[in-house]
Amino acid sequence: MSENSQPKQKSALQDGVESGIEKIIFGGRWLLAPLYVGLLLSLIPLLYRFFKDFLGLLELTANSDMHHITLKILELLDTVLLGNLIIIIIFAGYENFVSKINVAEQSEDRPHWMGRVDYSGLKIKLIGSLVAISVIELLKDFMQEGEYDAKREMWRVGIHLTFVVSGVLFALMDFIADKREQIDMQITKEIKSMK
Repeated sequence: MSENSQPKQKSALQDGVESGIEKIIFGGRWLLAPLYVGLLLSLIPLLYRFFKDFLGLLELTANSDMHHITLKILELLDTVLLGNLIIIIIFAGYENFVSKINVAEQSEDRPHWMGRVDYSGLKIKLIGSLVAISVIELLKDFMQEGEYDAKREMWRVGIHLTFVVSGVLFALMDFIADKREQIDMQITKEIKSMK
């Protein structure tokens, strides 16, 4: 009798150890939370930079041409896009990997995409933001007066095109994966209906 109860105790012990390890691993996701708080704090120097550039724009407006004003506005846009990218990564990353943001559930200001962006959608939003930032950087370079470094600009155009191609490939892979998942679900339904 003791021989029969020993495997059951061992199995219960294994289940307990396995459950403990899984709880530790699942709880480990909270180690990411300080990283998201750090990203949130990174908006502070970004705010400083934005308002410093904005004050520079105000000073420039009185005695400058539209070309220089446009360049300054592009710098402001660049800063805003980077801030948007940080917020997207914080919200989507936290909700995908750490926990739901329950305080935003009833808020009328809650972004419509919040809670709906999965890891795949986060990649697409990330690459889209990088493409937008890259476009603004290229536009600023082409509007700059003075020396033109063709080799440097070719590298920047190449990097921009790499972002664009990567974005298209990510979107295509997601499209194919979604279609395959739909086909698998349809086949499963048909098999169940045949039984």
